[in-house]
Amino acid sequence: MPISTEIEQKAINTIRFLSADGVQQANSGHPGLPMGCAAIAFTIWTRHLRHNPANPNWHNRDRFILSGGHGSMLLYSLLHLTGYDLPLEELKRFRQWGSRTPGHPEYGLTPGVETTTGPLGQGFSNGVGMAIAEAHLAAEFNRPGFPIIDHYVYAIVTDGDLMEGVASEAASLAGHLKLGKLIYLYDDNRISIDGSTDLAFTENRAGRFAAYGWHVLHVQDGNNVEEIDQAIQEAKTDPRPSLIICRTHIGFGLPTRQDTNKAHGEPPGDEELDGAKHKLGWPVQPRFYIPEDVRDFFRQAIANGKKWEDEWRQQFETYRQAYPELAKELDRRLNGNLPEDWDQELPEFAADSKGIATRAASGKVINALAKHVPELMGGSADLTPSTNTWIQDSPSFQANTPEGRNIHFGVREHAMGAIVNGIALHKGLIPFGATFLVFSDYMRPAVRLSALSHIPSIWVFTHDSIGLGEDGPTHQPVEHLAALRAIPNLVVIRPADANEVREAWKVAIRHRSGPTAIALSRQATPVLDRTGLAPASLLSKGAYVLADLGITKPQLILMASGTEVALIYEAALRLVSEGLNVRVVSFPSWELFEQQDASYQDSVLPQDITTRLAVEMGVSQGWERWVGPDGKVIGLSQFGASAPYKTLLKEYGFTVENIVEQAKKLFGIYDDEF
Repeated sequence: MPISTEIEQKAINTIRFLSADGVQQANSGHPGLPMGCAAIAFTIWTRHLRHNPANPNWHNRDRFILSGGHGSMLLYSLLHLTGYDLPLEELKRFRQWGSRTPGHPEYGLTPGVETTTGPLGQGFSNGVGMAIAEAHLAAEFNRPGFPIIDHYVYAIVTDGDLMEGVASEAASLAGHLKLGKLIYLYDDNRISIDGSTDLAFTENRAGRFAAYGWHVLHVQDGNNVEEIDQAIQEAKTDPRPSLIICRTHIGFGLPTRQDTNKAHGEPPGDEELDGAKHKLGWPVQPRFYIPEDVRDFFRQAIANGKKWEDEWRQQFETYRQAYPELAKELDRRLNGNLPEDWDQELPEFAADSKGIATRAASGKVINALAKHVPELMGGSADLTPSTNTWIQDSPSFQANTPEGRNIHFGVREHAMGAIVNGIALHKGLIPFGATFLVFSDYMRPAVRLSALSHIPSIWVFTHDSIGLGEDGPTHQPVEHLAALRAIPNLVVIRPADANEVREAWKVAIRHRSGPTAIALSRQATPVLDRTGLAPASLLSKGAYVLADLGITKPQLILMASGTEVALIYEAALRLVSEGLNVRVVSFPSWELFEQQDASYQDSVLPQDITTRLAVEMGVSQGWERWVGPDGKVIGLSQFGASAPYKTLLKEYGFTVENIVEQAKKLFGIYDDEF
C-alpha cells in the first residue's frame, strides 16, 4: 500500500531511533549499523519481504538475515514494529539477563530470527545454505502452476562479512551454483572498528563478486528508498545471486560520530543521541517513541502475512488434490517427521576379523538410509571418495540439476559448515558435511554455532586418528576429539566397528535438537563377532559393557572408543587367560552417556571398580573423569609422524602388548605372570 513520503521518513527514523535508544539504555551495543541501514531495512521489510509475524515458521516465507549481527537492535526494532511476539519491553531490556533481545541475534530465542549471527561471515554463508535448500526442494516438489517452494533469501551484509574468508568461500560456491534467490544488500559504510576500511580493505569488492559470478548492482545513496527498491526489483529478475552495494553512512545523523569508527560499537551518549534527534527532526523524549501512524503502517505486516500464507495454503490444498503423494511427502519433510520404514533396511555387518574401515561402513549406511530418507542430502569438502559420502543414484547438486542430493562444496570446509547449517535451518532436509577430522579446525566456528543454536546438522569426520598413516602429522588429528567434546550440546560419536557405525547414523538421524559429529577411521578395523557380546544398538547409550570376561566380578575396566575397542577386547582376552577378570566397555560417545541416568552409568562403570584403563589415539584430556584417580589413559601427548599406520600404532603404544603391560602395572605387576 503506497504511503506518503512523510510517513515513510518517519518510519525509517522510528527504526533508527528505536535501535539507538535500545543501545543507549543498555549502555552497550552497536548503534552505527542500525542508524546507517534503517532505509535499507525499511525497503526490504515493507516492499519485498513476504513473511507472517503471526507464524514465523511459515514454510514459504522469505528469509531475512542480519549477517552483521552486532547491529541486532535493527532486527529487534523491525520484529517489534511488524508485530512479532516481541514486546517493546523486550527492546528496553536489550542485552540484559533473561531478555529475548541479546547482544547478537540468537535463533530459537527471539521469534523471527532466522539464524544466529555475530561471528562475521556466518549469516552470509547460512543464507547460501537456505538458497540451496529452496532450489532443491523447488526442483523436487514444484509442478507447473504450483510454485509451492518459492521464496527469496535477503540479507544485510557488512564490510566485516566480506572480509571474512568464510564469506568468500560461500560466495564463490553461490556464484557457481547460480543461486538466483539470494539477494544481499551490502552496507558499504567504509568504516571498521579500527577506522577507515582503507587501512586493510581496498580491494574492488564489486569486481570480486562479479568474478564469483554474482550480479552486482550499486545504490549511490543508502537512504534513498526508491533507488534501493529499484535495485532489489532488478535483482529479482537475474538468475545469478545479487550483491547490491549500498553507499551508507555509519551512525547516520549522529552530530560528531557519523562516518567514524566511534559510531560502530559504543553507545552514543545522551548528548550525541539527542543531537541526532534534533538534526533529523525527531522528538528527544520519550525514548522508544513510536508514532501511531508509523505503528499502524508497520502492523499491516500482520494482515499481509496472513493473506500471503492463506493464499499459499489454498494453493497447497489444490496442489494436494493434483499431486497427493507429493503433497504428503512434502508435508512430512517440512514438519520434520521421518518415514515409518526409514531404518528397516540398514546393513547388518557380518563378523570379520580383517574388518572394514568405519568410513567405508558409513558409506554403505548412508546409501541404505538415502533409499528411505529422501531428505538426506550432503557432501564433502572435495573429499568425496575419501569420506565415502556419495549418494548413489543421484546427481550432484548443480545449477542445471538442483534435484541432486550430492553437494560438491569444494575445498571450503568453513563455508561447508555454515552452508550445512543454513540447509538445516531452512527445514525439509537432513544435511551432512564431511571432511577429515583434522580439518574440523577449519570449520569449528560453524560447528560451534550449530551447537549453540541447536541446529541438527550432521558432521562426518573421517581419518580420525594417527591410523591414517603416511600423510603424517599435518593430517593426523590428535587434539581434535577433545576439542569437539568441549563444545556444549555437540554429540560426538566415535564408533568401534561397522555395526556401531550403523547405530551412530541412527542416532544422528533421530537427533533433532542439536548437531552430531561422527568420527570414522581410514584404516580397517575388525567387525566384532557379537556372539556372547552386547549388541551394537547399545551405542545409543553412549557407553556399554561389551563383555565381562573372567569367572568372577571384574577387577579391571578396559574402555575405549573407535578402532581401539578391538584392541582392548583382544588385550582383555589375553589378561583373562592370565587370571585377571576384565570388563570391556565400548565408549563411543561421552555426551550420550552423560544423558543416561545415574543407575545406568553406575551399571557400566561401578564406583567400586576403580582400576580402569582407557585407550584412545588422541590427547587424554577429559578421560580422567571416566578412569578416576586410580586409573590410567593410553593416549597421545605429541603429534604423529609419517609412516605406515601399523608402524605408528606400534611406536606410540597402541598395541595389545602395551595395553596388557599397562594393565598389569595398575596392579603393581611388572613380570609376565599373575
